[in-house]
Amino acid sequence: MEILDIIYSRRNIKSFKSDPIDMEQINKWLQAGTMAPNHRMTEPWEVYIVGQETRAQLNHKADFWNAPVVLAVLSKHGATEVETYENILATACFVQNFNLAAWAEGVGTFWSSLGNNLQKREILGVPDGYDVIGVFGVGYPDEVSQPKERTIIEDKIKYLP
Repeated sequence: MEILDIIYSRRNIKSFKSDPIDMEQINKWLQAGTMAPNHRMTEPWEVYIVGQETRAQLNHKADFWNAPVVLAVLSKHGATEVETYENILATACFVQNFNLAAWAEGVGTFWSSLGNNLQKREILGVPDGYDVIGVFGVGYPDEVSQPKERTIIEDKIKYLP
C-alpha cells in the first residue's frame, strides 16, 4: 500500500475481531514509531502493555471495543515547559507512526486519551513527570467506518506577506 493510501484509509476502529496480534508485530510497529521526529533525540515515549486485570479496572469503552491488545503511551516531561510540550508533540508523532505501520498491515487502533483522569493514571501506575498521551486498543478491524467529511485544506491555509 502506498503511504497516501494508508493515510487516507486509516480510521479509528470501534469494533475489533478477536484474532490475536503477535507481539513481534507490535514491536515492529512500535520500532517504526521511534522514527518520529523528536527534538534533541529525547525519545520521550514509554509504552505499557495493558493486561486484562488493568483493562478491567480501567473499565473503558466496553474494554477498548474488545481489542486483543491494549497499549498505554506516555510522554516524559522535559526540564522546561517548552521541552515538555516538544516531548508531547514527538510522542504524538510516535503514535501516528505506530498507527500507520499497523494499518499498512491490516491492523487498526482506537485512540482514547482518557483525559487527565487521576484515577486512571493511578490504575496505570503512571509515575510523576509523565503525561498519558493515549490508551490504544489494537487489533484487526471487525468493521471500518466511512471517513468523516473534512474541511478542505485551502480553508486552513494562510499566506503571509
